[in-house]
Amino acid sequence: MDKIFLHGMKADTLIGVYDWEREHRQTLVIDLDIGIAEKQALSDDIADTVHYGEVCEAVRSSLRNQDFLLLEMLAEHIAALVLNDFKALWVRVKVVKPGILPDVKEVGVEIERSAD
Repeated sequence: MDKIFLHGMKADTLIGVYDWEREHRQTLVIDLDIGIAEKQALSDDIADTVHYGEVCEAVRSSLRNQDFLLLEMLAEHIAALVLNDFKALWVRVKVVKPGILPDVKEVGVEIERSAD
């Protein structure tokens, strides 16, 4: 299996369990690794693969229009979007909430999901 990746993508959404977190949208940093079939790398046609520009826009648009309490649910949402809308074979989603805790550079979650 081959993979396409988007690392360091920034996206804004309403996220958090505390009232002060829910007052303003926060910028998250997202890494995506997207598994594709090897045959997709044999074509030079964008229609034969996962278009990472479209993935980026779909994730950002979806997060703009939703809110979440937990990073875990947000990561699940992104994984489902990539697997269902882009027919990926596998996806790894890492979501980082930078600077949310004093003296902690970043907190986050990382999940891996496969198409069934």
